[in-house]
Amino acid sequence: MTQHLVVVSAGLSVPSSTRLLADRLTEAVRAELPSATVEFIELRELATAIANHLVTGFPNEPLHKAIESVSSADGLIAVTPVFAASYSGLFKSFFDLIDPDALTGTPTLIAATGGTPRHSLALDHAIRPLFSYLHALTVPTSVFAASEDWGGEGDAFTAHLPGRIKRAASELAAQMRTAGPRTTPADDLTPFAQQLSDLRFD
Repeated sequence: MTQHLVVVSAGLSVPSSTRLLADRLTEAVRAELPSATVEFIELRELATAIANHLVTGFPNEPLHKAIESVSSADGLIAVTPVFAASYSGLFKSFFDLIDPDALTGTPTLIAATGGTPRHSLALDHAIRPLFSYLHALTVPTSVFAASEDWGGEGDAFTAHLPGRIKRAASELAAQMRTAGPRTTPADDLTPFAQQLSDLRFD
C-alpha cells in the first residue's frame, strides 16, 4: 500500500532556503521510498487563513485540507526558519491547530534554517519538544542549514550537509517502513467533527 509523505515548509521568502532544504530532504526520502506520494504544504500561502482560524475557530478549505493532510500523513517532514532562537510564529501557529493526538506515532523528520550555526540549538531546545508534545515519532537525526552551508552557486550545499540529510532521510524512511500506512478508525474524529457527532437533533 502506498505511503503518503507530507512536507511542511514555513519559509517566508520566495525563493526560500527553508523550502530548498525541504526539497533536498524530500528527494533523499524518495530515494529510499520511491513509491511514496509527496504533498508539500507552504505555510506562507496559508498565513492569513491560519490567523483567521486562531480567532474564529474555523479554517477555510485550503487550511482544512492542510490540517487533514498532516494529521493523516504516514510520514512528516517539518522545516522552519529560526527566529529569536526558536521556530517561527507561523510554524508554531499552524501546529497549534493540529489535534494533540493526531500525530501520535507519526514518523517525523524535523529541520530548520538560520543565519548562523549557533541557531541549530533550536532544533533540540524548541522544535523537538513541540513534536514530543504532539506524540510524533521524531527521527534521531535533525538537520540544520545555516547561511554558510549553502554553496556560492545556485542552491548547492557545502560538503558536510548532504551526509546529514541522507542519514536523517534514511531514518525517516526506515520508520515509515516499520510503521506502514496509517489507518484512521471511524471513531477517530477531529474535535470539530466530534462536537457535531455529540449534538442531538431530536
